[in-house]
Amino acid sequence: MPSNNPDQLRHILETVKTIALVGASEKTTRPSHEVMEYLQAHGYRIIPVNPRLAGQQVLGEPVYADLHALPEPVDMVELFLAPERTDTVIDQAIELNIPVVWMQIGVINEEGAARAEAAGLTVVMDRCPKQEIPRQGIPPVAGRT
Repeated sequence: MPSNNPDQLRHILETVKTIALVGASEKTTRPSHEVMEYLQAHGYRIIPVNPRLAGQQVLGEPVYADLHALPEPVDMVELFLAPERTDTVIDQAIELNIPVVWMQIGVINEEGAARAEAAGLTVVMDRCPKQEIPRQGIPPVAGRT
């Protein structure tokens, strides 16, 4: 069952340092761009993932095609994808043993969440860290990365 308990969300947001944001966009009007910018300003290292933009940059970070292409381990993968497009990313997160899979508001994949949890990953579903951080009163952390 996905972890939407406030205490667990707080623990995740206070301990995660590096996040792969899947579905990153160069378009400033897209929610993924806005959330990436917010998380960077809050002290998280965000690595954008989008096969369409691989090799380009978003908000000063190089974009990678998928989780296997990342240059370093990440603590969390955040999914800005249509629910029907999340299975491949969830399976990559399981293969790479990424501790947290966070699915954005409206991104619901119960079967994928169950697979990830069965593999020992923590899953958050239908939540947004940009909303949870102020709700939890988590201050920006300088040098979090």
